[in-house]
Amino acid sequence: MWNHQIDANLIYIAIRCCKKNVNLTMQLLTVFEQWKFLNNNKQKYKARMNEFLERRCCNHNINLFCIFICEAKILKGNTAIEIATSETIKHKNSSKFTKQKPFVIQKFLFSLINKNGFNLNKNSKQK
Repeated sequence: MWNHQIDANLIYIAIRCCKKNVNLTMQLLTVFEQWKFLNNNKQKYKARMNEFLERRCCNHNINLFCIFICEAKILKGNTAIEIATSETIKHKNSSKFTKQKPFVIQKFLFSLINKNGFNLNKNSKQK
């Protein structure tokens, strides 16, 4: 994401997830970018990719982000595939992300940073 390729749909979903809080959105996307390579999460997604494609969820960044927020328990009650499908079909409708409070996301980010040593400075290397 930080290699000059920006997925506007991913940014849009992240901004809505953070209730338009730009700083929180940047932190969430930075942690997401680091999470992708932690424990081979990106490779694990590739093993599940066909499940998403069968539901016409073709944006791999969004699909991976949906797995991330499900594992982080930012959005409860839905699977990653259900969220990705909903985001694919219902872009114009209000999302379930907007029902989440920003402090829930902040609490998650701080706990993840402390647990895994994530660095929110996008220019520095991960520990």
